[in-house]
This record gives sequence, C-alpha cells and structure tokens, in this order.
Amino acid sequence: MKIVWRSHTKAKTALMLGVMLGGLTHPSLSADKADCTQGACESAWANASMATKKAANDFGESYKAFLHKARTELTTVAAIREAAQQKGFKEWAPGTRIKAGDRYFHVNRDRAMALIIGGSAPVAEGIRIVASHIDSPRLELKGRPIDSNQGFALFQTNYHGGIKTYQWTNIPLALIGRITRRDGSNVEINIGLKDDDPIFMVPDLSPHTARDQMKKNARDVVAHEDLDPVAAHGPHGEEGKFPAQQWVFRFLRSNYNIEPADLVSAELALVPAMKPRDLGFDRRLVAAYGQDDRLAAYASMEAAFTLDAPPQTTVIQFADNEESGNVNVSGASSTYLPDLVGELLFAELGNNYRQPLFTRALRASKALSIDVNPGVNPMNPGAWELTNAPLLGYGVNIKLYGRGFNANSEHIAWTRAALDEAGVPWQTTTYKVGRAGGGTLGKELAKLNIDTIDFGVPVLSIHTPVAVSDKMDVMALRDAITAFVTH
Repeated sequence: MKIVWRSHTKAKTALMLGVMLGGLTHPSLSADKADCTQGACESAWANASMATKKAANDFGESYKAFLHKARTELTTVAAIREAAQQKGFKEWAPGTRIKAGDRYFHVNRDRAMALIIGGSAPVAEGIRIVASHIDSPRLELKGRPIDSNQGFALFQTNYHGGIKTYQWTNIPLALIGRITRRDGSNVEINIGLKDDDPIFMVPDLSPHTARDQMKKNARDVVAHEDLDPVAAHGPHGEEGKFPAQQWVFRFLRSNYNIEPADLVSAELALVPAMKPRDLGFDRRLVAAYGQDDRLAAYASMEAAFTLDAPPQTTVIQFADNEESGNVNVSGASSTYLPDLVGELLFAELGNNYRQPLFTRALRASKALSIDVNPGVNPMNPGAWELTNAPLLGYGVNIKLYGRGFNANSEHIAWTRAALDEAGVPWQTTTYKVGRAGGGTLGKELAKLNIDTIDFGVPVLSIHTPVAVSDKMDVMALRDAITAFVTH
C-alpha cells in the first residue's frame, strides 16, 4: 500500500482508527491547512528539495561520526571540546569579559561543559540558554568489579538510567572510562570500539534451557544484579596456575599499571559497541546508541558553530547525570550554570556588580531545554494518544506536558514565531494522561526564574542499546536552536 502523509493531525487520527479496526493503515488524505500547525502538515521529506535532502543526509553522516566517538560523558566532552577548538573557540577563564562575536568554551570537571558566544546586548540584559544532557543509559562497573563463576571472570555492574534489562544481554559491549590512581594520575580506558578490539557480553540462556525463565514477566527475565559481562575465561599461564579472575588483575597491572585498589576510584562504563548505522533502504534513519540525549548535544554544538554575534550572549550547556536525576557537581541541579552566568556578569560589571543585577539578568533570559522523546512506534502506535503524538520526520517537538510543566503561553508563542520565521518544521507532543511528563533539565532552569521551554525530537526505542532517529529531525533541531537564539 502506498503511504502518503498529507496531514499531521488527520493522518494520525486515521492511524488510530486503523488500529481500532485491527489494521495498521495509513490512508492518503488531503489536508486542510487550517487543521495543521505550520510545518507539521506532512513529513519534512515530502516537499524537501534535493539540496535539503542531501544536506540532511550529509548532516546524518557527521552525526554518526560524532556518536561513534561520544559514548560517555568524558568522551563526549572531549569530542565537543576538540570540535570547538577547530572552529576557533578558546577556553574561557574567569574575569574574561565577553564581547560580541567572542567564542569560548568552559569545561566542568571533564564531564560537563558550556559553549559561550558573545551577543550584541550586555549580559546584564539577559542571555539565551540552550541545555541538553550528555549521559545515556548504560552499565557501570562497581568499585570491586571483578568476580568469578564457573571458570569465568565476570564484571560486576550497576546501571545508569532506566533500562529493560533483557535488552542488554547478548550484545557486544565496549569498556570506556577513566581510572584515577591514588597519586591523582589518570588512565583512560577505551576497549571494544575498534574492529580488532575484544568486546564484552552478558550471556543469556538459550531457548533450550530457558523454559522457566520464559515464564517470567519481562521485568524479571533478567535481574539487574545479573547483568554481569564476561571479562575473561579459563585458567591462564603455565600449567593453568592463574584462574580467570586473577589473570584479569595481572592483565590490568601489566598493560595499564593498575592495581585492584585503583578500581575503587574509577568511572568505567559498559556501552554498546556497535557502530552507528543507517536504517532502511532509503537511509533516512540513524540507528545508534546514545541518542538520548547526545542527539540534542550534537545539534546544539552544530548550532553554536553557526552563530556569529547573536542578539544576546548565548550559553550552550551540556549537562551530566540527567538519567539519574541531574545529581552531582556536573549535573544540572548543581550551581554550575548560575555560577557561570554570575562570572560572566561580574566580568562585565566589575565593582558595579550587585546580586540584584544578577537575578534581573536571569529574569530577562530565555532558556531552551532539549531532550529526545519517544516517537510513534509503527508496531505499537496504541501506546500514544495519536492526536498529540510526535512522528519521525515531522520536525522538532514543542513539549506540552500539562499539569504545570508547560512553558507559559507568551513564551510558547514567542518560540512559535521564531520557528515559523525560520521555516523550521515543528509539531507538538503530549504523553497519554498519567503516563509520563515533566521536563528534567527544564525544571532546573525554571528554578532560576528563567522562562524555559522544552523541545524534543521523536526517537524510536529510547533507552535501548540502539535507538532510531530521523536525519531530517536532527537537522531541524539544529535549525530550531539557531532560530531560538537569533530571534
């Protein structure tokens, strides 16, 4: 059956009716423009020029290359910093006054950072903030991470972010992170991404031996405590005198000069080792780990690179630990962002700086909080209330959570105008009532008395080892950020 999307709202209503009647049908519908929000009446691919399609595909290629390197907060900050320096950004130091057109970066403990672009107006008159997070669901090694069982050396893990445990078995995993010795020196670990690297894996039961397991509920099939990847197997050395667990410690000592006690002061993550790939014959989709929310981080970074001297000084924030509630000194609930804004204002005002001027600057600011959100899944469209559901390929989402989480109407209208004037495709999204909702980074910005709006991009299979995005949406998000900053 030929699939033609003519109307965002009507097409999704037809999809809902098709599900109710027992079939996933997408009938061709004519659109009444009065029924459509601007830019959301049909897929952004429908009337895109060949140049725009090529631009989206080219953008997707650079996005995939970024995702391949940016697997954890540490490697993401390193990748953004390297890219920023190549674009002429310099490291900002306290006391440096921002002038129009200046480009700086500022790193917070190697795990979070900000890009700063000087605007035409003084910082005292407010700034623009674009915030996203750079951590993704993963497995993490415990402080004493090596155990043995049945001749295997196993990593002992915890988990970061919400996951379906059974999805993390039988997939190749890479070990990435940092070990800090007692003397303060660091050892960077990155094993499993190169073609000739070993990988790690949590072995699952075969169907032949899983009869009892398959009677369990999905959440109980694999316990969180049982997500233990294989690190080594069998005895090693002459006459097999070293069991697998002991051999792993010897391996770390000989190759990295690491002692078992050093693993207590380590941040080691096990992440999917698969390379980002195109999905589908038409190559319009990206299948990759870490798109929640390094998709927004990449789009924000690329938007920052397009800015020259925006109307207001702009801070692009990349925060850590959103998946665990914005905690710790690198998370959005820390004072890193307001401290940075205060430093920028102090560099501008000097001895004339006063605390009320700082709070007034925050009140005059506008913030954009970005995080991906689940797009309509063709296999389970009933999980959405389809009238208010986001579709892949239809552009960015203005999130309307309700229950007090929405931006106020004035800020939404201002944002709509910015998107429409820039020709950016957008849609709205609201979860089914009572299912979910409420921004994570956005609420931290709102606490500072800053008008804040939440954006998203629809993604399939969020919080799984491989999520799926649409290249046109990723590019639209970059353009939406640029429009928000320059409006």
